[in-house]
Amino acid sequence: MKIKTNPLKKHSNGHFSKILNSALGIAFALTILALPTTLLANKHANEATGKAVPTAESKQKEQTGAEKLGFPSGKVVLLLHIDDAGMCPEANTSTFNYIEKGFLNSAAVMMPCPNAEAIIKWATKHPKADIGLHLTLTSEWTNHRWGPVSDPKKVPGLIDPDGKLWHEVPDVVAHASAKEVETEIRAQIEKSIALGYRPNHIDTHMGTLYGSPEYVKVFLKVAEDYHIPGNIINVANPEIAENFRVAAGYPITEEVITNIRNYSMPKLDNFTSVGPGDTYEIKRTNFFTLVKSLKAGLTEIIFHPSVPNENLKSITGTWKQRGWEGDLFADPVVIKFLKDQGVIITDWKEIMARFEKKK
Repeated sequence: MKIKTNPLKKHSNGHFSKILNSALGIAFALTILALPTTLLANKHANEATGKAVPTAESKQKEQTGAEKLGFPSGKVVLLLHIDDAGMCPEANTSTFNYIEKGFLNSAAVMMPCPNAEAIIKWATKHPKADIGLHLTLTSEWTNHRWGPVSDPKKVPGLIDPDGKLWHEVPDVVAHASAKEVETEIRAQIEKSIALGYRPNHIDTHMGTLYGSPEYVKVFLKVAEDYHIPGNIINVANPEIAENFRVAAGYPITEEVITNIRNYSMPKLDNFTSVGPGDTYEIKRTNFFTLVKSLKAGLTEIIFHPSVPNENLKSITGTWKQRGWEGDLFADPVVIKFLKDQGVIITDWKEIMARFEKKK
C-alpha cells in the first residue's frame, strides 16, 4: 500500500500501497510509486541525550512484536518480502533467483494470476522457502488481467463489466460483500493446498482487505481458521492507528482496533515498502534512509522484483523500478549495509516457529 495515498480514492496508475505492498495493505501487495515511507520514523524525544530516560509511560510500554517473539530488545528486525509472485513470468524468475541463491526467502503468490501455479509447484520442491499467498481481489493493469479463483456466480460483486476483478479497491468495497470476499480468499488458499502447497502466510494485494472494517474481520477470521499468519499490523498502537487512519486513509475504527488486538497470532510493529528512485543508485540510497529511520521492532518491507523485459514493459509502467528491485537485495553494497546496521533478517517461517515455541 502507498502510505501517503488514500487507498479509498482512485488514482491514475491504478495502484495502492500494500501495507497491512497488499496488507493497513498489508501489499500489503502493491506497486509502490511513493517515496520510501515508514510508520515508525519519529525519533524518541530522549535520543539527544543518548540515553533512555525512564518515565511512567516507558515503564508501562508494551513489548514490541519482535520482543514477544524472542528477538533481542532494541533491534530492528526486517521481513524483506517479495510481492506479486505469480503475476507474470518475469516476477517468477526474479523470485526464483532471490530464493534459490539464498539472498532472500519470503514471497507471496497472486493465485488468480496466469503464472501462479508455476510458482506454487516450484514451492512444493523448495520446502525451505517461505512462500505465502498475496490474496488478490483486484486486477489493476490495463492489458494484463484476471478473474476470481472461485465460481464467478458465487462472487458477482467482485467482478467488473469485463468479467475480471475490479481495477481499484474502492470499486471492490462498493460492490463486494464481506461474504463474497471470504469466499474468494478461501478459494485462493484452497487452490494452493489442492496443488500440494500449504502457504506459510497470507497478505493482501493493494491493501484491499483493509478497505472496510468488515473485510478486516474476514481477513483475521480466515487467518485464525487456517492458522496461517496474516501481515497484520499492530494498530492497537495509537501511533500506528493514526498513521493508517490519517496518512494512509484506511478506516481504522475502534472495531478494527479491537479485532486486531484480539488477533492471536504474531503482529507486525511496522509495515512499509521499497520506494522508487530516478536512478538505481538513488533508489538504493532511499532504501538506506528508510532503514535508518526505523524504530526497533518487527518491520515488513515489501517490494516487487521482476525481470525488466519487453513483456513486463507491456504490463506496467513501473517496469524499471521492478527491475531495479530485482537487483537490490543481491547488491553487495546493500548486503554490507544491512550487516553494518546490525539489523536482523527474518521470514514468516521463523516468526511462526518462534511463536509456537513461546506458546
